[in-house]
Amino acid sequence: MNLSVIICTYNRERYIYRLLCSLAEGDYPRDGYEIVWVDNNSTDGSAAEAARFAADHPDVRLHIVRETSQGLSYARNRGIAEAAGDILVYVDDDATVNSAYLSTYARFFAAHPEVDAAGGPIIPAYEQGSEPRWMTHYVRRLLTGYLWFGDKAKPFPGNNYPGGGNAAYRRTVFERVGLYNVSLGRNGDSLAGGEEKDIFRKMTAAGMTFWYLPDAVLYHSIPPYKLQEPYFDRLTRSIGDSERLRTLAIGPSAYRRRLLSEGVKWCGTLVLAVSCLLTLRPAAARKLVRFRLRVTQGLLGADVKEG
Repeated sequence: MNLSVIICTYNRERYIYRLLCSLAEGDYPRDGYEIVWVDNNSTDGSAAEAARFAADHPDVRLHIVRETSQGLSYARNRGIAEAAGDILVYVDDDATVNSAYLSTYARFFAAHPEVDAAGGPIIPAYEQGSEPRWMTHYVRRLLTGYLWFGDKAKPFPGNNYPGGGNAAYRRTVFERVGLYNVSLGRNGDSLAGGEEKDIFRKMTAAGMTFWYLPDAVLYHSIPPYKLQEPYFDRLTRSIGDSERLRTLAIGPSAYRRRLLSEGVKWCGTLVLAVSCLLTLRPAAARKLVRFRLRVTQGLLGADVKEG
């Protein structure tokens, strides 16, 4: 078994079947991969949708497991334990992929044994039809996972790394840097994160490499509620909370460096906000400032009144 596609899910019944179909309908031979579907205590019809796919596609190797320890990192680690493949491909449970998705990863890792991980574009698919005018590049990546670094394969530029919902690793990565930190990542309805960044920072410290592959495309579904302010506030605050936990786990100096970088980010945010105001986009300016404020509050562990 060459590829293991790992899908970790919690209450995503409306998306599961179409995601699985997009994988099965791709151009990669079905005997070249398995799908490990990790149900993290879903209470909706997600399991029934996975079973429906299994009945409709008996020639696809679908391994269904249930992880009872709540949290995305627990589910991701369970996927590693259950997978048979040498290449582990994580795919978000509320997305679809293009037809060349699996073949792109398979060809790349076969041709580049020196590369440890890879990731592809993440393109938002707005369920309401259009992108709101207040959206900016930075907020788009935050809310939708948007990731695009052009149409050429290359190492991820700067401090960037693959998005967690579209990332492939050699199994040896986890043997070298360890599993996902279960104190980080989403847990039930919590929007915490940081577990992906933690893995890629450990990989960087170990001298490991990861590439951007433009032909492995994931389309991330964005329902209307994700564009509303309550979700925006929860998500941005959770980023700060997660960064506080992640850097403190490394040590006090890492946390202090993160606080200093937050000051730099504030300078950039204010410059961008002024630019939005000058181009008559006050809603975009407000979102940028609110984004930075909520992240900072989480980073400092500040108590704030919601709403």
